[in-house]
Amino acid sequence: MSPPSLLDRTFTPLQQALDLRAYRQQVLAANIVNADTPGYKAVDLHFGKALQAAIAGQSGALALKTDQPGQLQGPGASQPAARFVAYQQGNPQGLDGNTVDMNREQAAFASNSIQYEADLTFLTGRIKTLSSAITG
Repeated sequence: MSPPSLLDRTFTPLQQALDLRAYRQQVLAANIVNADTPGYKAVDLHFGKALQAAIAGQSGALALKTDQPGQLQGPGASQPAARFVAYQQGNPQGLDGNTVDMNREQAAFASNSIQYEADLTFLTGRIKTLSSAITG
């Protein structure tokens, strides 16, 4: 196996960060959608740990053992970041057992959106720099 190219070393971490930010946005959106669901426990993605694992090449996917060709691997195989999703700590629990704090969720959602945009802007800048270097 050949070592990763300069382009791979440049773009892969940025792509992984964008993928993780998008996945975290889905997790936070699920919390917001379930704000009135009795017994729902709010969760969040530990972004730092998930990014470190992704950059280190640790997929962490827990594939199911299959004994027949064509059997599906399950959701863990398709979204390795799922192992970094955990229940939020410190949120007050409502009378219905729900732990979604809408103020916290909305703030986290907005912050994650801004961070996604920043990562995307950084990636775009890298592409423009490379394009400029190639075309002169």
